[in-house]
Amino acid sequence: MRPPSRTTPGKPLPAPRRGRRQARTAAPATSANPHPARAGAAPGREPQRIAKLLARAGIASRREIERMIADGRVAIDGTAIDTPATLLQSLKGVTVDGKPVAPPAYTQLFLYYKPRGLLTTERDPKGRPTIYDKLPEGLPRVMPVGRLDMNTEGLLLLTTDGEFKRQLELPSTGVERIYRARAFGKVTQDQLESLSEGVEIEGVRYGSIDANIERRTGANVWIEMKLREGKNREVRRVLEYLGLEVSRLIRVAYGAFELGDLQPGEVGEIAQHQLVAFRRTLKPAKSSKPGEDA
Repeated sequence: MRPPSRTTPGKPLPAPRRGRRQARTAAPATSANPHPARAGAAPGREPQRIAKLLARAGIASRREIERMIADGRVAIDGTAIDTPATLLQSLKGVTVDGKPVAPPAYTQLFLYYKPRGLLTTERDPKGRPTIYDKLPEGLPRVMPVGRLDMNTEGLLLLTTDGEFKRQLELPSTGVERIYRARAFGKVTQDQLESLSEGVEIEGVRYGSIDANIERRTGANVWIEMKLREGKNREVRRVLEYLGLEVSRLIRVAYGAFELGDLQPGEVGEIAQHQLVAFRRTLKPAKSSKPGEDA
């Protein structure tokens, strides 16, 4: 397997060479979304909900689009719509904030090494730095798959397709996330293995977690954790429940995609044939609230 094609913050993303990059590693699309880092698979001929079409076009997540519609920001032929259930065959004549929406392009997926100290959001009311402040130039409009909290680093998937984003986030899809945590305190392998049955913490039920001690360094221990739900701050809360203090948390894999040798701030693109192969392995998504990762 060849190493991923990478780019660093502040440097333009190089033009892709289709079909020769490994799955760990683009044509920019225009849209009504004002952020330069925000196109997905082309819609079929059957009528579909406008919220779904806009999500696939990379405007925003489906839930965010529903809020935009409620705010009167989405129109068809100049007339604002009031329901995300509006059925359309294409986005012809659709505008967001008065700007025409470009037809969806093919889905793209990128791997991003999110550094610590960045929020996984477009903007922060408190003015704190976000991933969009640090992404390299030259990316198409992308949306993060799930979230990593401000002090968590590692693999964050970025996609141009809002529907694909939603599919990857849903627990029912069964996509595994792998983390490495450095924690202060004492814990046994037996305690970690008990997490395979799930655990309830302050009224929140967490599903099965495969956790194993990697090594001990003095008073610290490195633990690998595999999970499929990705609830808000799940890894930190579970380890704190076991009496550990997490000092570093890194997501090293999401489904078939690994962090590999990406460095903080770098981005790599997934080859199209590998993306197609991965999508065939996904379980059918059931309607449910997407998770938010550690």
